[in-house]
Amino acid sequence: MKVELKRVNDAFHFEAVGAANVPVHIDGSPDIGGVDAGARPMEMILMGLGGCSAIDVVLILQKQRQVIEDLIISVEGERVTNETPSVFKTIHVHYSFKGDLSEDKVKRAIDLSMEKYCSVTAILNKTAEVTHSYSIN
Repeated sequence: MKVELKRVNDAFHFEAVGAANVPVHIDGSPDIGGVDAGARPMEMILMGLGGCSAIDVVLILQKQRQVIEDLIISVEGERVTNETPSVFKTIHVHYSFKGDLSEDKVKRAIDLSMEKYCSVTAILNKTAEVTHSYSIN
């Protein structure tokens, strides 16, 4: 796996591409001279966690013939303060489903993702307490 970042301006705005060659913009906060032209690197870690688990959960539920009308995943992380590096100490992932879904199958799919399949969760579990919840509307 390989990604490449190219500097876009004379500050902290970068454009990153991976294997699919789809650009992702990264920037620092205005506090340090960024211009809000992209996601912060630590936000991207949370996005990666949500995306990794989302793919697992959707694949598992599709195999179980569950119909997902909508899925929104919210990921919140709290970082260690007054330390460098400022790693995440807690992360919570909430899955909001819409559809005619079996609650037991949803719970099992999420548990499998978070405890067995999601590589990002496995990495983050080494420094943070990663928890999850779900709702079906």
